[in-house]
Amino acid sequence: MSLTDDDQMRLEIVNASKKIYSRGLVQAGEGNLSLRIPGKDEMFITPTYNSYEDLVKANIVHIKFDGIVMNSTRQPSSEYRLHADLYKARPKVMAIIHTHSPYATMLSAARLKIPVLIEEQVIFLGGHVDVSEFASAHTEEFSKNAIKGLGTRNATLMANHGVLACGKSMSDTIKMAELVEKLAWIYYGAKLMGGPVSISDKSCPMFIELFEEKFATHENLISDC
Repeated sequence: MSLTDDDQMRLEIVNASKKIYSRGLVQAGEGNLSLRIPGKDEMFITPTYNSYEDLVKANIVHIKFDGIVMNSTRQPSSEYRLHADLYKARPKVMAIIHTHSPYATMLSAARLKIPVLIEEQVIFLGGHVDVSEFASAHTEEFSKNAIKGLGTRNATLMANHGVLACGKSMSDTIKMAELVEKLAWIYYGAKLMGGPVSISDKSCPMFIELFEEKFATHENLISDC
């Protein structure tokens, strides 16, 4: 029997959840993933107190952007508002992943942004990875600060909290979340070796064009790296 569109979306979140868990980007009970339901102010999102190893599609919560749960036996992630606010701010975003990956979270606690270190960073993320201002989780200010921290890019470090990544598809967004952790690791290692040397802005134009064409989720053109 073929799956319904809703079931396919739920299963996509389950598979993505297990993938980021297996790669060490989240541990049990932390982080969250969601998919926008096309044409509606609604999404599917992982449940609160999430156990990635045991997650099944029946656990995925269908919720409106205003917080009304449509059909679920579980409560949505307590950070659903962050997802809803980002979807409202960026119509091109179709998937969101929030992780607590170790190296990136370490940089978020040190309030260190990641400069442009490799070309891949510009192609997928749109440039450097900034750090948002601190705010208590689950608040309106938390969402506003995170969205501001994204700027025109596809990921940001949330101060003393973790990573927020978004994309036009779940597969793209997994790539963004993985890339941020890889960059954080590279940055940490380069710091130990005397300090990272960032890529010159002159190297960016061709990569920015590729970003804008394939991966950008913002509404305005990028002016620099």
